[in-house]
Amino acid sequence: MTSPLALHCENLGKVYRVGFWKRKVDALRGLNLQIRPGEIFGFIGPNGAGKTSTIKILAGLHRATTGHASVFGLPAGSTEANALIGFLPERPYFYAHLTSRELLRFYGNLFGLQGKELEMRIDELLDRVQLRDAENIQLKAYSKGMLQRAGLAQALINRPKLILLDEPMSGLDPMGRMLVREIILEEKSKGSTLFFSSHILADVEQICDRVALMVGGDLRAEGPIEDLLSAQVEVVECVVSDCAATPEEATVLGQDGNQLRLRLPAASVDAFVADLLASGGHLHELVPKRQNLEALLVEQLGIQTPKDPSFPRETSA
Repeated sequence: MTSPLALHCENLGKVYRVGFWKRKVDALRGLNLQIRPGEIFGFIGPNGAGKTSTIKILAGLHRATTGHASVFGLPAGSTEANALIGFLPERPYFYAHLTSRELLRFYGNLFGLQGKELEMRIDELLDRVQLRDAENIQLKAYSKGMLQRAGLAQALINRPKLILLDEPMSGLDPMGRMLVREIILEEKSKGSTLFFSSHILADVEQICDRVALMVGGDLRAEGPIEDLLSAQVEVVECVVSDCAATPEEATVLGQDGNQLRLRLPAASVDAFVADLLASGGHLHELVPKRQNLEALLVEQLGIQTPKDPSFPRETSA
């Protein structure tokens, strides 16, 4: 018998009524997603794309206006489905007078965990999110990054099969982001399914199996990252020395002594390298750059980008 999908959204729609005149706002329009058990699934898009609305429906905090969603074959929002979920909202709110240990004990009790089993689980999670040294400090004294790590620990307290994370990298420094990426990959290795939204597209590219791109409540693209992004090399970065002249289409990225770092359109590289070597110059490094998620997002938003090849179609947010 085939295992049920970890997440299934079918024609999912959400309408809000806002303002005095109850103006209709379509946050989601006919979203269809199928997420298999054990996947890391990235959910990206600009603000207002419908990402948080989707996650709140899956977590049972909002009701869909149209369509339906299920979690391992169970109706999203049902008690049975919620017991399988760990959830970290975009802006978590915790009782400020609690310590991180008390916070985890509170959430563990909600899932029926008690006694030695719970305390051992709390010890494990405090170590994983690197808060053991601060476990007896009240949350009101925590930084935003520390609160985010405490929130991640509470999302894992019940050993969930599905982990929903809304902007889990928010407020974290580079080391904190690395820690969260490692935890996400560890949970995948244990068989959990992870569904998370993020504006930090470099992290999404690095760890996700598949990704969905939302714009204005609509699903614009979905699939494995390598299938969504163009494999075509668009620009090339190179390091050269003793360069007699740089072509007009080249952008100088930096200089160290007589070495130049240049960016050129891919179509110009062959001719430039041939001229460079013929004039006695030296080529030290040549790195092709391809499209990334940022470029895909810009493309789907219909933003007109500068013609200058230095525009970062190959850089990440």
